[in-house]
Amino acid sequence: MFGFYIALAVFLVVAILLLIFRISRLINVVKGKGEEATSSTNNTNAILMIVFMVGFFGLSAWYSWAHFDAYDPPVASDHGVLTDKLFWRTMWITGIVFFITNVLLFVFAYKYRFDKNRKALFYPHNNKLEYLWTGVPAIVLTWLVISGWMAWDGIMSEAPEDAEQIEIMGYQFAWSLRYGGMDNQVGDYDYRLIDAVNNHGQDFSDRAGFDDFQYRDLVIPKGKPVLLKIRARDVLHSVYMPHMRLKMDAVPGMPTQFWFVANKTTAEMRVEEGNPDFNYELACTEICGEGHFSMKKTVTVLEPEEYEKWKAEQKAWLSKNPEYMSQVPDNLKELAVVTAGINE
Repeated sequence: MFGFYIALAVFLVVAILLLIFRISRLINVVKGKGEEATSSTNNTNAILMIVFMVGFFGLSAWYSWAHFDAYDPPVASDHGVLTDKLFWRTMWITGIVFFITNVLLFVFAYKYRFDKNRKALFYPHNNKLEYLWTGVPAIVLTWLVISGWMAWDGIMSEAPEDAEQIEIMGYQFAWSLRYGGMDNQVGDYDYRLIDAVNNHGQDFSDRAGFDDFQYRDLVIPKGKPVLLKIRARDVLHSVYMPHMRLKMDAVPGMPTQFWFVANKTTAEMRVEEGNPDFNYELACTEICGEGHFSMKKTVTVLEPEEYEKWKAEQKAWLSKNPEYMSQVPDNLKELAVVTAGINE
């Protein structure tokens, strides 16, 4: 309610100022000073246009320079190098065009402000100009679109067969991770099997899931393809790893995926950043509810040997929850016991 009163007060103040301005204009017209008032107002507005242009571009340049590292983190994946090139190529082209056109906009507003002694030039048509400002943008945009499409096609291609498979499931308000185990294959799931313990709804009729395990954080190897199999349990979420240049929506009822190759371990990035406490982060970039802020995971990138050692130390989810052996088909129970290491 307090916010409503503030908005109402602002509206009334603006309305009063506009009314005062309108009344003063009418008084000037009655007094025969309409042209002088208009000329004075135009001069003031023209100068303010230049002041705003200098302030806007000056502050933008300062902010971009001072906070560049905050919005351009180091790249830590193979495809990230390509996507960064595409991004900055597009930014330079559109940025230069934006700068030129907007400088002209403000300069023209200053230079060609109202002057009763100036007569506008009637210039109805010019074929060369039409071809120029239609053809050049068409060629440049075609080049940008095709190069972007080629990059996207490569990024979204089928993952290599030896890729580490990791399932990321988003729900209000956390991420849950399921690893493919020693066979690198994430088992099937069925949402109807989800319960308080089996939060992924793991389907134990699929033998690929017998050695699957869960872990609190995302741990991946350096230099090896990683396939993220992404889904959501309730509402729309979005997987985001800024240093990997990775972003993919997690959509209820429509699984998505993204594969990439990390090229810097966490230890290497800590040295590069000069920050011994640095960690990669997995976050959600879709406003998914009141607890959206809590959807974070630490991402650890290890050398391949360290990763294999870490993975070998993990216990299968089924071995930690042997009561779910009752859901394994009879003809697969022996295989499940051996693969999950239940007797160990």
